[in-house]
Amino acid sequence: MGGIIFSFFVLSAVLLFGTIHYLIATKKPGVYPPKHVLKKKAGTLAAGGIAVLILGILLLSFR
Repeated sequence: MGGIIFSFFVLSAVLLFGTIHYLIATKKPGVYPPKHVLKKKAGTLAAGGIAVLILGILLLSFR
């Protein structure tokens, strides 16, 4: 069970780092894909990262 919980935390960290990557990319000039697409991807990754983080915390607390 500990490995599963650890993998949830790692997955949430990867998703949140992806969010940061896309948000930084929106600040660069002449970036492709367009900035509104990058912001949408960042929002999706952030929502997924937070959801997986909450799930990992819940599993950790009920262990």
